[in-house]
Amino acid sequence: MPQIAVTIAKGRTPQQIRNMLHEVHAAVLRTVDTRPEHIRVTVHEVPHTHWATGDVTIAETRSLPADGSAAVEPAAAMDPAAPADARQGGTDVGHPAAFTTATDMELT
Repeated sequence: MPQIAVTIAKGRTPQQIRNMLHEVHAAVLRTVDTRPEHIRVTVHEVPHTHWATGDVTIAETRSLPADGSAAVEPAAAMDPAAPADARQGGTDVGHPAAFTTATDMELT
């Protein structure tokens, strides 16, 4: 009995979610030897403020200018109580191009 859990950032319409459920179900049905009524698909929607990559939330990433000129400081970099190595930074994690997540992809 296949069970598929999809975690996705909030913001899709109910129809987009329904279309995704249908497509995931169809893909499992095509590729796994099981009956349609045995396939379970669940969707977990996460608020943009509760999903972070590189200590920068989706909400923070989307608040950057289009040219990426203003980097978002990770929370550890702003916290004087954080360990020194966490405050050093290094890469421009706030630049939108630094992120490649499923949440950045649109369903077609």
